[in-house]
Amino acid sequence: MNNSECLTEHKSTMNNVESITDRKRSMIFINIVITCIASSMLATALTTALPSMISDMNISVTTGQWLTSGYALAMGIMMPLTAFLITRFPTRNLYLSGLTIFILGLILCAIAPNFHFMMFGRILQASGNGILTSMAQVIILSIYPAEKRGTAMGWYGLSIGAAPVVAPTLAGIIVDVISWRAIFYITIVIISASLIWALFVFDNVLDTVKKKFDIISFIISIFAFGGITLGVGNIGNYKFISIQVLPILIIGSIATILFAYRQLHSKQPFLELRVLKNKNYTISVIASMLFYFVMMGSSMLMPLYVQTILGYSATISGLVILPGSMLMAIISPFAGKLYDKAGMKILFISGAACLLLSNIGMIFISMNTPLWVSSILNVLRNLSIGCLLMPLVTWGTSNVKKEFTADSTALLTSLRTIAGAIGTAVFVAIMNTVTKNSIKTYGSNAPMHGINIAFLFMSIATVILLLVAIFTFSGTENNKYKNIEK
Repeated sequence: MNNSECLTEHKSTMNNVESITDRKRSMIFINIVITCIASSMLATALTTALPSMISDMNISVTTGQWLTSGYALAMGIMMPLTAFLITRFPTRNLYLSGLTIFILGLILCAIAPNFHFMMFGRILQASGNGILTSMAQVIILSIYPAEKRGTAMGWYGLSIGAAPVVAPTLAGIIVDVISWRAIFYITIVIISASLIWALFVFDNVLDTVKKKFDIISFIISIFAFGGITLGVGNIGNYKFISIQVLPILIIGSIATILFAYRQLHSKQPFLELRVLKNKNYTISVIASMLFYFVMMGSSMLMPLYVQTILGYSATISGLVILPGSMLMAIISPFAGKLYDKAGMKILFISGAACLLLSNIGMIFISMNTPLWVSSILNVLRNLSIGCLLMPLVTWGTSNVKKEFTADSTALLTSLRTIAGAIGTAVFVAIMNTVTKNSIKTYGSNAPMHGINIAFLFMSIATVILLLVAIFTFSGTENNKYKNIEK
């Protein structure tokens, strides 16, 4: 089937880059970045504030974790839906709606008298932020000319990287001096200001398509993306064969197959999966999934190594990670500019190589290794994040037709998020299994041995990522953005 059949009653807007002034483009971009920083900092800050929230609401740690895991689940369900919303409704109205829903969720959490009230607020936040996050990347990729997209996405990546640098320290001070509720109130002020600003600067910059809402596909997608996200997330707390894991994963897998079949045989798919026919886009999806699989696993194990195994405080752990986080935030704009000038080849290969070196280094660390060594290895890991996180999205989505930018972005984001959740579960499981089985041989060093073996498997996965990078650009072709209008 020709993809053009899916584009009946297409309504063109001002999404031609020539029709948007530089000032308008900059105002829209700054508004998006401010919103992104606020939402990203909130997500990171809540990790620091969670113990106080659990104590104040008198709930268990397991119940309290739903404030973060439930948020992730709702985001996972929202991602496929956003592709339909972005292509169906005017940009301005949808963006303002996302901000409004997010603010309502913040208000509910700020005044929440109990956990259930708070949980509902978090779901609203996930719904609003799901719309905003997906729209942000699609809008940036659409309003900037092809030769400037890498730089724009690089600065957008900086806004994401800034959150883990500032948020934990800031949240700790706010919780200690005022209250955890103040985190929500402060975010309300920032997002409300962003909403008022958006009222004046936002226009309908994306094309829309009049197509019916496929309720059946949406329901199937809930079981597909939600089931896999929930099942994988439960692996850390329950046995794999338990009712909380295996049946949910089976349901999610079956729903995924049904969802894919329905989309591939529909004239107007809920989520356009035929973009995977594009070789470079498919490679970007596979690479992003491998990257997230390893990155999220190492993000989980590094603090465990510093705090649980070496016995340092959370503050010291944060200081170990801080240089890498700062470098990632700084390198993102430069990586974007390099993409615009030289394409994906250098970034892809060097990013994968840095990640591999970092993981190999972690195989050989011990309890006697100086702490600065792990900090340097984390710097290498974050250098790879700066090289790969946003450039892979830019390169992949720039290789599909412009009208499928929303679908390609939503699909890539959903799949890499699931891969990241799987990576976290798999590598923590490897660490725990190796630790348990090596106690007799390694004694008190068994947890350290578990960390080493987990990073060994990460290294194997990273070798695959590096091979993908090398073989993708084994010829002279660089593929920056030449297929964007095809």
